[in-house]
Amino acid sequence: MIQKYGDKNKGFLNFVPFEQLSFLPKRMFYVTGVPQGSVRGGHGHYKDNQYLICIRGEIEVELVSANSHQLIKLIPGDYCLMEHMMWSIQKYLTGDDILLVLCSEKYDQEDYFYDQNEVYKN
Repeated sequence: MIQKYGDKNKGFLNFVPFEQLSFLPKRMFYVTGVPQGSVRGGHGHYKDNQYLICIRGEIEVELVSANSHQLIKLIPGDYCLMEHMMWSIQKYLTGDDILLVLCSEKYDQEDYFYDQNEVYKN
């Protein structure tokens, strides 16, 4: 998904061709300044799908769905897809991490669920 152009003498331009995504993003945000070892997330979405992209550092992502439980370690350039009706937490491993998130839906407070067991109800 993330493509790189350039060289070590001039630097690199890293980009995401949106036509390769499973949805056209309607929202983007990024998370910075999380202390080393801290955990964020602890929720899921009823409708929103999200690409979680590591820009810097190392981020451990736990994804729970009705059919699977995954633990993924992201390093710069790595990503994972958090589909709707998945619950997730992210552990920031270096203290200098940046997580970029591309969202399929606009922000809607009603789209969030916090109880991990919600993934098994549908």
